Amino acid sequence: MRHRKSNRKLGRRSAPRRALLRNLVVGLFMAEPTDDHAERICTTPEKAKEARRLAERLITLGKKGTLAARRRALQLLPNKRAVRKLFDEIAPRYAGRPGGYTRILRLGRPRVGDAAPQVLFELVGISEEAAAAPRPEVAVEREEPEKQPEEAKEGKEAEPEPKE
Repeated sequence: MRHRKSNRKLGRRSAPRRALLRNLVVGLFMAEPTDDHAERICTTPEKAKEARRLAERLITLGKKGTLAARRRALQLLPNKRAVRKLFDEIAPRYAGRPGGYTRILRLGRPRVGDAAPQVLFELVGISEEAAAAPRPEVAVEREEPEKQPEEAKEGKEAEPEPKE
């Protein structure tokens, strides 16, 4: 029986599974945000759900900001650049948020090679701020259909103009 066993095995032994989850979280933290969305990566739903646990735990450590928290984060995620970005840029964004720092959005298209379902695994924040910001209204110019002469509408044929 597998009662009270909380993690997914993801078809790997413990060391490769830990490396996979670390790499997913490093990829998430080191991804470049754009104007309309925060850091995001594309992966499978099972991997994203399992990596979410590690990412949220690390962001909570980053919010503490102590030396002990930084050392603990380096134990969980041995990538100095990712931990530096976590403590300097990512964690301060969530200072007033009590949890729920990540989002998993299902994509409609399966992966090309093996048809596995795909999700976007992203940090929340920028897209919510962009949605709350007022957007300028853009006037869309539509082309009017060409009007036919009224004579043609009534069923009368228009007389051709004489050629000179």
